[in-house]
Amino acid sequence: MKDYPTPPFPEQTQDMPGTTDKMDPRPDHGEESYEGSGRLTGMAALITGGDSGIGRAVALAYAREGADVIISYLEEDDEAAETRHLVEEAGRRCYIVPGNIADADHCRALVREAMEAFGRLDILVNNAAHQATFDSLLDIPDEEWENTFAINIHAMFYLCKAALGVMKPGSSIINTASINSDKPSPGLIAYAATKGAIQNFTNGLAQLVADKGVRVNCVAPGPVWTPLIPSTMPGETVSHFGEQSPMKRPAQPAELASAYVMLADPRSSYTSGATIAVTGGIPMM
Repeated sequence: MKDYPTPPFPEQTQDMPGTTDKMDPRPDHGEESYEGSGRLTGMAALITGGDSGIGRAVALAYAREGADVIISYLEEDDEAAETRHLVEEAGRRCYIVPGNIADADHCRALVREAMEAFGRLDILVNNAAHQATFDSLLDIPDEEWENTFAINIHAMFYLCKAALGVMKPGSSIINTASINSDKPSPGLIAYAATKGAIQNFTNGLAQLVADKGVRVNCVAPGPVWTPLIPSTMPGETVSHFGEQSPMKRPAQPAELASAYVMLADPRSSYTSGATIAVTGGIPMM
């Protein structure tokens, strides 16, 4: 078993949305550890928020399992280029597409680009997310609340709607929920509310599209060491991030990838409407 970094970490903050190279310790996306076995050979995936964090780890794992990948990201060109390098190093095709998924037209364009690039779309991973920390509801600007919902849940609706128009039986939609779906952090109330909505949306959509042969599931991470953390939380909180889990540390992005692979694998053909909790032992009730 690999030893992963354990808090306390150096106090650190970054401007949103944060960058991987400025983090100490640097997140592990599975660059040296993930070994594929052809579970997704010949498939094509669209991953939002694939430039860094969980999205990068999933893109790397999918590529090493044999899938081509389109990466959707906001504007972090250097981060996205590094993910593309990892995918191409694994011998798979990768396209990186900047833009704001809060815009419905951009979401539809992403699905069109996947079809133009690969002629198919087998896996949609709705992973991109926005969060910000506030001590009081009174401190949350209206625009912040609206933006959190636009990125975290409205975009999911737009992308699923577009993807279902082209997906064939055997395809898979995987949404990133959170431990906050069931255990909302009061300082992340807007983010937590969207994550609860994501879990509910996943369960409903799984029933709605079962007769089309498309599976819909979600992964609910606990604390994960990604650029979102130092760019949205106070330095002291970052220093002790993840200590609340029974494992006394945050997950590294690499530790999430296997859940996304399992849900995308056609052999998981009876798994739909499920929430896979990857929380380091924190219970989800």
